[in-house]
Amino acid sequence: MTKPKPLLAVILGTLLAVAVHRADSADWPCFRGPYRDGICRETGLLEEWPEEGPKLLWKAQELGEGFSSCAVVGNMLYTMGQRNGAEWVIAVDCAHEGQVVWATPIGPIRHSGGGQPGPRSTPAIHRGKVHALGINGDLVCLDAMTGAGVWRRNLVFEFGGKIPRWGYSESVLVDGRWVGCTPGGPQCTMLAVWRLNGEKVWACPAGDGAGYSSIIKVSIGGVHQYVQFTDQGVIGVQVRGGKMLWRYDKPANETANIPMPVWNQRQTIFAASGYGVGGGMIWPKMTPQGEFNAEEVYFTDKMQNHHGGMIAWDWHIYGCSNPNSLTCLDWKTGEEKWTDKTSGKCSLLFADGMLICRSEKGLVSLVEATPEGFRLKGRFDQPQRTRRSAWARPVISGGRLFLRDQHLLFCYDLREGSLEEQPEKEEAPRRRRTPRRPPRED
Repeated sequence: MTKPKPLLAVILGTLLAVAVHRADSADWPCFRGPYRDGICRETGLLEEWPEEGPKLLWKAQELGEGFSSCAVVGNMLYTMGQRNGAEWVIAVDCAHEGQVVWATPIGPIRHSGGGQPGPRSTPAIHRGKVHALGINGDLVCLDAMTGAGVWRRNLVFEFGGKIPRWGYSESVLVDGRWVGCTPGGPQCTMLAVWRLNGEKVWACPAGDGAGYSSIIKVSIGGVHQYVQFTDQGVIGVQVRGGKMLWRYDKPANETANIPMPVWNQRQTIFAASGYGVGGGMIWPKMTPQGEFNAEEVYFTDKMQNHHGGMIAWDWHIYGCSNPNSLTCLDWKTGEEKWTDKTSGKCSLLFADGMLICRSEKGLVSLVEATPEGFRLKGRFDQPQRTRRSAWARPVISGGRLFLRDQHLLFCYDLREGSLEEQPEKEEAPRRRRTPRRPPRED
């Protein structure tokens, strides 16, 4: 691995990043972005890609094995990897071609990943701290500048959690003063700990084991809730106190529940899984007695999403339905609007009216996010593919596209040659180019 920079260089570089950091900057501080919905709210990105793909700015190497994606704050990028018998949290400097700034081991390898070795969680960055979960249940908080440890917990030894078949894969939620995660087990299905010291706030004894999904935060009926897809179904847990509010088991399968549910601020939630199951829309309604009941709106087998995730945008759902059908559904009815089999079995990211679709084989496609039909705007093959599947989710931050593939990390320029730099076209602009207001912070 590249030698870490001297401590002084780390501090100066980070302070410089903080000095130029703006409130409206394009940070991607955790899994699936600041609102954990897979939506990048940057504009002015390329509307079409050249045949060879967008310009490659730099490539980093020797990050280790694993399927972790990236979190980006300013010019600092954080990810995880397995090497030399341990799991590591790694920080790289995007302003210096991905040079490793620091790498901190969080625990020895004790789980094989079910034949897919390496961490698969994405760190969450909040107020100068990095929060990360290893495949063995090692939950750590590190200093974002230096990688020094602040606190650590273990979900198995301290909270009675049970490691799922392919290891812990959740990317933890940092929510104000708390960190939320899913140890799994009869007494601690979901857990909240204090962000500053890792001490337990509450545990929800739902009885479910941990799946491979990650928590989202929603507000339904004026009640703030954590929604998680466990190994048995989708559950809603009250943020304050950890009370179990409702559950919906129909989208669950017996092998692996992976995709995060997606939420519409009109109070409805869509959850889906693969292995021949599909997905359902629910409306968790509050009864006159103050309890919640997860009322099903519809169920469809047209969205059997394995692990690539789904995007909810403009009253439509985009996702890859097993085995390799990129699909658009109507949010309200579940009606299939179109499907495409050329993009491969892919994970999704939305940005500036487009979908970035990354196939597990390495093909990367740019597709217009419209229910009117499949419209391909560019496609290229990632170079230097490893022998492992490309499961790490794509990330956009500051006009840069980041693709992680095991020990490799590629950074592409999505602004070079953008429409702002080209002669104005006569054709009408595409619908809904500007992202809507982000969801309200609860």
